[in-house]
Amino acid sequence: MKPASSQSYLKVAGSQIVNASGQEVILRGIGLGGWLLQEPYMLQLAGVAAAQYDIERKIKDVIGEANTATFYNAWLANHCRKADIDSLAAWGFNSVRLPMHYNLFTLPVEAEPVAGQNTWLQKGFDLTDSLLSWCKANKIYLILDLHAAPGAQGNDIPIADRDTAKASLWQSDANQKKTIALWRKLAERYVNEEWIGGYDLLNETNYGFTNPADKNGCADSLNAPLKKLLNDITVAIRQIDQRHIIFVEGNCWANNYKGLLPFSDNNTVVSFHKYWNYNDLSSIQGFINIRQQYNTPIWLGESGENSNAWFTNAIQLLEENKIGWAWWPLKKLGSNNPLQVKLNPGYLQLLNYWKGEAPKPTVAEAFKGLMQLAEDVKVENTIYRKDVIDAMFRQVNSTETKPYHPNSITKAAILNVVDYDLGRSGYAYHDADSANYRVATGKNTAWNRGRMYRNDGVDIDTCNDSFSNGYCVSHTEVGEWLQYTINVSEAGMYDISFRTTAKDSAGKLQLQVGDKIIGDVKLPLTKDDQYWTTTTIRKVALIKGTNKLRVTILNGGFRFSSIQIQLLSKNKK
Repeated sequence: MKPASSQSYLKVAGSQIVNASGQEVILRGIGLGGWLLQEPYMLQLAGVAAAQYDIERKIKDVIGEANTATFYNAWLANHCRKADIDSLAAWGFNSVRLPMHYNLFTLPVEAEPVAGQNTWLQKGFDLTDSLLSWCKANKIYLILDLHAAPGAQGNDIPIADRDTAKASLWQSDANQKKTIALWRKLAERYVNEEWIGGYDLLNETNYGFTNPADKNGCADSLNAPLKKLLNDITVAIRQIDQRHIIFVEGNCWANNYKGLLPFSDNNTVVSFHKYWNYNDLSSIQGFINIRQQYNTPIWLGESGENSNAWFTNAIQLLEENKIGWAWWPLKKLGSNNPLQVKLNPGYLQLLNYWKGEAPKPTVAEAFKGLMQLAEDVKVENTIYRKDVIDAMFRQVNSTETKPYHPNSITKAAILNVVDYDLGRSGYAYHDADSANYRVATGKNTAWNRGRMYRNDGVDIDTCNDSFSNGYCVSHTEVGEWLQYTINVSEAGMYDISFRTTAKDSAGKLQLQVGDKIIGDVKLPLTKDDQYWTTTTIRKVALIKGTNKLRVTILNGGFRFSSIQIQLLSKNKK
């Protein structure tokens, strides 16, 4: 199996996706969620705004229509640029999934000057053209995904920007005709573009067609309206474009394919989605069965929003079964994705106002915060989460651990506790909660209860210890451990000290160097969570060169900020 490099059109060959040379291509991609369509949770607006239309309305209420237009123009210009796609290529991605909002390409049916006609808007096409040019320059496939169709295709309101006061996609023949016309227009524009990987016709339909109690269509056995629309779109595309792959998603967030198979078109791929379940064969067996029964490729068109451990295990499972994938999303205000957008004070003030926790900001204050947010979505202004990329690529094929920072030790050094090694759970660290399996278990588990700094199971919070980088490990539990690879310039005896705070229960930890357990220490109780103490294990022998330290929690309940290493005496030659 060879990765896509300089080949052209992708196509279906039996149960495989192949390039023009007939080589199988495993798509390793990411979705550009939040760019052309803002979902509230990505902006920390879950529970505050229903969907993008509501976000825009709230912004207009504070800063006015003209300023709102300025903000959205900056947002669209900055959120995805060539530097983003260059980064994806450098990290190892070979494809991009573009979630499109129809309203950047055409007017809503109720806003058309002439009923039944389509007014085409240049903005969406120009943005897509630019993205395609950056993908072509990097030999990355671009998959077009209609994430928000006219009227919206489901009852999960934020996903498709649904306004329930208006007719949905399924309640309006005009919305369906506009959807078909949009795909025809896209096919006309991109028919001869070899780096278009395909057309993802309709994202995550979740609609009960036959039973209103089945709100998201998970039990629908026919899915007749969905099948008809997908077929009508396919016919429209094939009148223009016979070459590009068509990706088809089922009902129930792309997981219910009853009534949809087999496809009439022979260049079609089943696109399923996978979130918050176990990463075992049974979690994907149903789709493997579809691949075998219908001799059609399958693709995990969307997944993510979990821990690094979950990412590694999911991608390993998929690739072992020759299934391509597209993660979600590239960036947002949150740390469980490759790029984290910073939360600036002005935007935070606006958030707190909308939540009823702060007074209304002035127009100038709110506009400044929003424009700073639009500036901060530029890739160079985001926080790069190297642990996420490491988990998605290197760790999929290796259990080797690597230093998070160089950790060079001369005579003295301070290690930030949160800078434990990069690597898999069970190799670089162990934590009691390493992923969220709520779909399988019914229990919503926060793997990193502080939701900060890194995306492993290790719980990380902010702290005020002057010997730290502003972060500490919290919610420590018995049996958890962290590993640190350090490079020591001088062999000798060292004091190794631990900075901790423990208001409620005295902690205890154990130090191991290589295979040797050095000893354990009790940690003192402190008067509050902000009072830090130092506990030392004296005269620990470290060799010149690479040493691996492991700190194991024997009694938890404390917070842990840094490790101090101090040379006492050199080993004599």
